[in-house]
Amino acid sequence: MRQSLQACYILHSRPYRNTSKLLDIFSREQGRRVLVARGARREKSRLQGSLQPFTPLLLSWQGGGEVQTLTGAESGAQLARQPGRQTLLTAFYLNELLLRLLAKNDAHPALYDAYAQTLKNLSESPSQEEAHLRLFECFLLQELGYGLVLDHEVETDQVLQADQHYCYQPDHGPLKMDKADCESGLPVQGATLLALQRGDLSVDKNDDAQARRILREAKQLMRMSLARHLGNRPLKSRELYRQQKQLLKP
Repeated sequence: MRQSLQACYILHSRPYRNTSKLLDIFSREQGRRVLVARGARREKSRLQGSLQPFTPLLLSWQGGGEVQTLTGAESGAQLARQPGRQTLLTAFYLNELLLRLLAKNDAHPALYDAYAQTLKNLSESPSQEEAHLRLFECFLLQELGYGLVLDHEVETDQVLQADQHYCYQPDHGPLKMDKADCESGLPVQGATLLALQRGDLSVDKNDDAQARRILREAKQLMRMSLARHLGNRPLKSRELYRQQKQLLKP
């Protein structure tokens, strides 16, 4: 099997033998793959410095089996500014989600495009980091076949109301509720679900309290939904983020 100049991102790399690297890549047309970059760690390798995460690349490879051999690497057609220090851990979190949840050799071109756009958004508007992340998580679940019900109440099929409180039941959806009646799910306001459904979690300066609540509830909902598919092994990027927050405390 031979692939030529495929649009890719590198999700993770690690040393392999004395001079090579193993690369976990996300290809737009081929899905998640593992490649060996032979000699990439040699000082005079033409691949030195080019195999970086968060950078659009055009990769070529060949071979069969679980691991193929990288034969070429070029910069992608659209060079993007990498996420800055403020959002770098968030970008690593995106990569870890894809590594943990994507099956190998399963193409998701729409998810690839959403990932590329999210990296661009993180670079250009880091103040909206939480919103960008929540929308990507929501789209990821949808692409994997675990999409959330965000537009109607599941028992009555009634359209959600922004000012109504719901109990979001895992693997089921939103149920109308009183504020104190949600023991087996997550209390969430209709405005949060509708904002996710629209794909718009931008902060409304006219109502900061509402915006903060929507972002908080969206985070809780995504955390609950992803946990069902991630299993018990903790995410390394989350732990690094917690450690960073501790170091920055006064």
